[in-house]
Amino acid sequence: MNRNYYRLAIVALVLALIPPLFFAPGVSYIARIFILMALYAILTTALNIVFGHTDQLLLFTGAVAAIGAYTTALGAQWLGVSPWITLLLGASFAGIVGIVVTYVAAIRNLTVIVISILTLALQFSLIELINSLRDVTGGVTGLMFNDLRIRPLENLPWFTEDIVLFYTLGAILLALLALYQYLMNSKYGLAFEMIRQDETAAKSIGLNVVKYKVIAGFIATFAIGLAGPFFGQLSGFIGPGTFTFNNIDVMILIMLIVGGLRTMYGPLIGAAVIIYLNEQLRNFAEYRSILFGLLLMALFLYFRQGLVPFAERYLDKYGVRQRATDLLARS
Repeated sequence: MNRNYYRLAIVALVLALIPPLFFAPGVSYIARIFILMALYAILTTALNIVFGHTDQLLLFTGAVAAIGAYTTALGAQWLGVSPWITLLLGASFAGIVGIVVTYVAAIRNLTVIVISILTLALQFSLIELINSLRDVTGGVTGLMFNDLRIRPLENLPWFTEDIVLFYTLGAILLALLALYQYLMNSKYGLAFEMIRQDETAAKSIGLNVVKYKVIAGFIATFAIGLAGPFFGQLSGFIGPGTFTFNNIDVMILIMLIVGGLRTMYGPLIGAAVIIYLNEQLRNFAEYRSILFGLLLMALFLYFRQGLVPFAERYLDKYGVRQRATDLLARS
């Protein structure tokens, strides 16, 4: 079996074991933490593709997630159908927004700083637009939303709404990781690396830089738009406050840096660590932000390349990875 398949199998096994090991009947708090970890891991993996590999820092992830969420909810309401039917519509709409933004940025040769400023402005504008369209979106109150459920599974023994939601997000995360592995081991990964290393040189040898940047932008924003409605499913409503810059963009950027840019496991580890730390610091009330900032400073100082690259260096130092590779090769 290919080494890449082993990686996916390990992630799938870990995800499968989380509910039986940690979820308890009637206790939703722990389940909610793991569901948030899965949600943010999806968003962080998406950002890893577009920012980590093509240097397009899109700082409107929250707005893109909101586009997916509101399109899914309102589309289902207006058409009188299940939101499962409009889920792909919302993700596709979010992907189209990503195509437009990355195409314009690539055609205009915008730098990473200019792209971040442009998308940050779009983030604030789109959230403000959602607030303003009260008759359609519900404004700051938002929309009640709890229809992304798979009731036949929930009726089975042991399965609960939280478990089904976690496994649904786990399936989306696995699909995105499989796509990530395919991209990185194909001509797309090579093209992304050439663009990241030297865009001018990539253009000089005939690489269609615009095409590959747009592909990365579409994949990322499609995945973000697909995850957006599940924030509503978790909380029971879709409101603009869920998708603010501080709640989404700042968090996933920190997760990506802490976990490790351009790594498969980095987004997963970063999401798990930051969500866990954020929840633990709730007990410290007014000191929470200060302590969170100090912890991030420590992580950035001592794990500059991210936790996953740091761990891989130590595994290589003691030959653990080589022995594991030899064992897998013999199996």
